[in-house]
Amino acid sequence: MATGFDDPGVFYSDQLYSDERSEAEDLTRGGAAQKRFKEFIKTFIDQENSFCYRDQLKHHYNLGQYWLEVELEDLSSFDGQLADNLSRLPAEYLPLFEDAAREAADELTQPRPEGEEDQVEDIQVMLRSDANPVQIRQLRSDHMARLLKVPGIVISASGIRAKATRLTIQCRSCRAFEANLPVKPGLEGFSLPRKCSSQQAGRPACPIDPYFIVPDKCKCVDFQMLKLQESPDAVPNGELPRHIQVYCDRYLCEKVVPGNRVTMMGIYSIRKGGMKPAKGSRDKASTAGIRRPYLRVVGIQVDSDGPGRASGAPLAPEEEEELRQLASRPDIHDIIARSIAPSIYGSIDIKKAIACLLFGGSRKRLPDGLCRRGDINMLLLGDPGTAKSQLLKFVENVSPIGVYTSGKGSSAAGLTASVMRDPATRNFIMEGGAMVLADGGVVCIDEFDKMRQDDRVAIHEAMEQQTISIAKAGITTTLNSRCSVLAAANSVFGRWDDTKGEANIDFLPTILSRFDMIFIVKDEHDVAKDTRLAKHVMQVHLNALQSQDDAVEGELGLSLLKKYIAFCRARFGPRLSAEAAAKLKNRYVMMRSGARQHERDTARRTNIPITVRQLEAIIRIAESLAKMSMLPFALESHVDEALRLFQVSTLDAALSGALSGAEGFASDSDQEEVRKIEHQLKNRFPIGSQVSEQRIIQDFLKQNYSEHAIQTVVYIMLRRGELQHRMQRKVLFRVR
Repeated sequence: MATGFDDPGVFYSDQLYSDERSEAEDLTRGGAAQKRFKEFIKTFIDQENSFCYRDQLKHHYNLGQYWLEVELEDLSSFDGQLADNLSRLPAEYLPLFEDAAREAADELTQPRPEGEEDQVEDIQVMLRSDANPVQIRQLRSDHMARLLKVPGIVISASGIRAKATRLTIQCRSCRAFEANLPVKPGLEGFSLPRKCSSQQAGRPACPIDPYFIVPDKCKCVDFQMLKLQESPDAVPNGELPRHIQVYCDRYLCEKVVPGNRVTMMGIYSIRKGGMKPAKGSRDKASTAGIRRPYLRVVGIQVDSDGPGRASGAPLAPEEEEELRQLASRPDIHDIIARSIAPSIYGSIDIKKAIACLLFGGSRKRLPDGLCRRGDINMLLLGDPGTAKSQLLKFVENVSPIGVYTSGKGSSAAGLTASVMRDPATRNFIMEGGAMVLADGGVVCIDEFDKMRQDDRVAIHEAMEQQTISIAKAGITTTLNSRCSVLAAANSVFGRWDDTKGEANIDFLPTILSRFDMIFIVKDEHDVAKDTRLAKHVMQVHLNALQSQDDAVEGELGLSLLKKYIAFCRARFGPRLSAEAAAKLKNRYVMMRSGARQHERDTARRTNIPITVRQLEAIIRIAESLAKMSMLPFALESHVDEALRLFQVSTLDAALSGALSGAEGFASDSDQEEVRKIEHQLKNRFPIGSQVSEQRIIQDFLKQNYSEHAIQTVVYIMLRRGELQHRMQRKVLFRVR
């Protein structure tokens, strides 16, 4: 009955003979799990029959990049139990995985250079998975300490700071050191011991809390805090988007910038410093157990499709070859123009101009340090219902970096940059606006005419010098805003009124001269055109269920067009050829001399809008046409097409009277008449009085002044703020 009672095996456990245990028990032990992780790194074979993780680890280590990216599905196929343990208890198993990677790196990199034989760097293991993501809104308490995949948009990023992983502390009293104390990863912090552990005989006891940290002997890593916000398409109707704090360390720092759409793998953790009790409340115990959640990231994937996302991974050689074959086609410019917003009928010249804007010219840095911009700015002016906003939305989607904003809801600080106080550090920090976030892409500004005048002035520097200078709150700096501007605006009267001429436009010449191409878009009545347009709209609505990437014959799909634009912008910077430059110079001189001849014939002076700024615009358009064909030089054919595009946009707008007065295209006699009317109006109309607008017009018409000149004077004085409309725009009030 008492047989085997004194058998020492009952009370004895030897770690050396763990092989005799069952495999399930083996995996629960840390050493065995680490052994399996190491085996996975060294022996896993992928579909191409290569040791992918072993080769990746060795390659990165030799380059001085001590990290390894692991697919969770590969680990699951190698050992399902191990992968399950890693996803359920990541805080325990991830350090074992990193230790295993360090051991594997030690073995794979032998022999190492002299002096580094015994020194092996720590390896950071990053995880990736194809599992279903969990939205920020769906995070619950049962997800705590689990491995999760969370999508969203990065809305802010802190600077890089240092966090200790190994601490050395010293006693103030007896000067004894305690070295190599491990600190838990994440934001949990470290509690210093209350009592000194080195009590020596014959010495008085050290006081309570004697320790302080010795910074020079601590081992630190970089870390960065991000703020992740829900994607707009995941926010329910009527709800505000939610966000969560994100902790990145080591090689995950500086991997994303605000504005990127990302999918993060991380451990859902809690941090100290929970909610503060209400002001004046004495009940501090009620908030003692509350902690703030955050995500400790172990892997980041940047999404590469859709607006506001990065331009994606590098192209494979076969994809690059396909793009080069496409560029060799003689009609590539027409193909790209047809591929831009194919659901919008007509407007082929506008689409060709937008294609030039998407590709852009070549940025030039001159020997004296000055830069000439390569980005093309474009303004669409005209009637409502002509698909201006739809074109802007399409450009935002297809551009490598696109930002869409509306004029009425945008302030000067929102477009350029704002200085605000950081709630955590109480220091002043700077946040970039739309034109800084769109650096290297396109900023689309809708309802450009609804912007306030002083807000519109704020983007002058950004449009020509492509920088934004800030000098406020002790911060003096210059930000880059190397972006194209595509703006859409309506006439002052809503619809375009040909009888009003320059009164249709409410822009100063300073902003108009910064646009390379200005298109007047009119909604003209034509039975044949209206029939074709109605037929096209019916087809669009009938075929609305087709995929976006199903390209019609002769058009490029959206994803292929994005790749083509990103590839051309990154690789090519064409210049004008000598023949094209000579031709453009001759055409420029001819246009100027033609204007002089026209002045002699008509005995009236007109200011032709071809100035040096417009000449540079034509050069940029020619370079963008060469970039579409992947050519190193812009040829004479490109200059001809650039001149034609400029002719149908800005020149036609100027000659139709649409820009006369706005850019100084008025004759001397007209200007003299305007000055006389203004002088008489100010004499007869004292400050603080009001009179009917119709009566003023009738009085001046009796003195044989033209109605057009009278309307111009009233419009100019209204724009200067000297007059104001009252009583439903019937009465004019003199302000100053």
